[in-house]
Amino acid sequence: MPLPEAVMNRRLALSVAALALMLAGLALALLQRPPADPAIETTTGTAQIGGPFELVDEDGRTVTDATYRGKWLLLFFGFTHCPDFCPTTLGDIARTLDRLGDRAERIQPLFVTVDPERDTPAVLAAYTAAFDDRIVGLTGTPAQVAAAASTFRIYFAKVAQGDDYTMDHSTVLYLMGPDGRFVTHFSSTNGSEAMARDIAERLDRN
Repeated sequence: MPLPEAVMNRRLALSVAALALMLAGLALALLQRPPADPAIETTTGTAQIGGPFELVDEDGRTVTDATYRGKWLLLFFGFTHCPDFCPTTLGDIARTLDRLGDRAERIQPLFVTVDPERDTPAVLAAYTAAFDDRIVGLTGTPAQVAAAASTFRIYFAKVAQGDDYTMDHSTVLYLMGPDGRFVTHFSSTNGSEAMARDIAERLDRN
């Protein structure tokens, strides 16, 4: 027996309302989460990425942006408990350095943790060495890390995971010039061959 028209209309209205709520929730989530590449929002025509920072290296020494002046920086924010993007990106950095050959001497790769609670200098030293001895890990106090992330417009947040936690974070990789200025950025999908080719061309021009 066919359903009365009033019942069918009521069901249709409920379905439409449920769909509208789902879409509104999705839109809100997208608005609240920073873009995957937070890099290139500018008002002056120059990307507002980078600036002064103070952190601690794998030997426990305080370093600043001035410490690396004169070097091209490959800068990535992540954490040692990261299951995917971080090891993939550090592997790409290591292979990029290998592809660059002697040019790699002009580059300093930096891995800045967004999880200073667990990533001590010793933990970072062991972690980065597993990929390439040329990669330097940086940590600091929570305030120092947050300030550095803000300077490079990096999003990160602690996310509960049962009795433990993980970190959500931006996965952009920055190339900074010897003067500390932003040059370009790479995504986690660029791969070492494309990065090495791009970086080599820039190094050869400068």
